[in-house]
Amino acid sequence: MKIGIVCYPTYGGSGVLATELGIALAHRGHQIHFITYKKPARLFDFHKNIYFHEVNSSEYPLFEYAPYETALASRMVDIALHEQLDVLHVHYAIPHASAAFMAKSILKEKNIQVPVVTTLHGTDITLVGLDAAYLPVVEFSINQSDVVTSVSESLKQQTKDSFEVKTEIEVIYNFIDENKFSRKEDLDFKNSIAPNGEFVLSHTSNFRKLKRVDDVIRIFEEVYRKVPAKLLLIGDGPERSTLEQLCRTIGLCDQIVFLGKQDAVERLLSISDLFILPSEHESFGLAALEALATKVPVISSNVGGIPEVNVHGETGYLSEVGNVKEMAKYALDILQDPVKLQLFRENAIKKANTFSKELIVPQYEKVYQKAIDKFS
Repeated sequence: MKIGIVCYPTYGGSGVLATELGIALAHRGHQIHFITYKKPARLFDFHKNIYFHEVNSSEYPLFEYAPYETALASRMVDIALHEQLDVLHVHYAIPHASAAFMAKSILKEKNIQVPVVTTLHGTDITLVGLDAAYLPVVEFSINQSDVVTSVSESLKQQTKDSFEVKTEIEVIYNFIDENKFSRKEDLDFKNSIAPNGEFVLSHTSNFRKLKRVDDVIRIFEEVYRKVPAKLLLIGDGPERSTLEQLCRTIGLCDQIVFLGKQDAVERLLSISDLFILPSEHESFGLAALEALATKVPVISSNVGGIPEVNVHGETGYLSEVGNVKEMAKYALDILQDPVKLQLFRENAIKKANTFSKELIVPQYEKVYQKAIDKFS
């Protein structure tokens, strides 16, 4: 198949999934065309069967803001025509699904049918989608898609509760590339981070308020009082300066390492003993899955799709949002019990294997064929 993939090219979960999916599909022999405003963050190597098409939205004095959605729709039409795409797969409801509807309508006028598959990822539904300024467009775009998928049962239900959805929503979970995300012990690297044998805790996100990275630091503060430990904060975002100030205030700057955005996240997870994800919203929790795949137990909030990934009492523990004391207690419960830590490590990899690339990617192939069959 020739598949056009439209996504945000950033480090967020939707962009990561879209990119990893495109790479996996290309390796299975499909021709993949990424259509977005810059090269996706995880598309840093050359891959056979993968093409990147940049969307340029020109600025004119008439427009206060460049009309990206219009430029995106035009680019989708151009690629669909000249590359003879079989299907368009758009990630995130706005502006991608609405732009896809526009592109599909233009193509129909040219007697060309290109089905649209829309994948819902989370904040496009739970936050942005519920804004009165966008809700009618999001609802319309979902219902005009030929096939709709969501990344968790939780998100599917939230979508049905929030919108008048007339189309079926199929749940296809995020997946993990077990060849990339597997535990690769590197004692020299770990010793450079924790030279005195400290436990290593880690967190990965885009440092937005809803990720509650300040809770990560507060949890670590509680843990550090009881056991020697280091904290790796992987990522960057609008809350970073506030978080750095918090570290100075509590006097733990030497124990907390800000690493910024990293491509080789799996290398950092491989030296971690525990992963902390206290988010306010998570439609799935891809960061948690990546941790589990590297045999790292997870302490997380009990929201959205996280419980579908992190099993309480088996791969880690779940707490209510903001319950720092309980999360710290759970963290110590694992770290101070070597037998439990090893058991949770083994449970983590078993759970991660249920989200393997080999199991999930064929589900998307079936969805594409289902969309195509609607016009055959």
